[in-house]
Amino acid sequence: MSWITIKSNCARWEAELMQQVLAAHDIPSRVLDLGITSYFGQGTSAHLQVLSKDRWTALLLLSPIEDDQAEAKEI
Repeated sequence: MSWITIKSNCARWEAELMQQVLAAHDIPSRVLDLGITSYFGQGTSAHLQVLSKDRWTALLLLSPIEDDQAEAKEI
């Protein structure tokens, strides 16, 4: 099985938060650090990866919630 990056250049804490969301749905994931460990107190950027079979489920879970107000304005 191969790992696919679904989010990149996010802060490590953000990647870990998304990892917890995926773990709650039994989707295995991993966080890969990029570059130096910390700089200017911002943490390090990271990649969030999932198995290729879980790619679309993970992207759906991590996608923003659609806003119903936008639909109401169009009607």
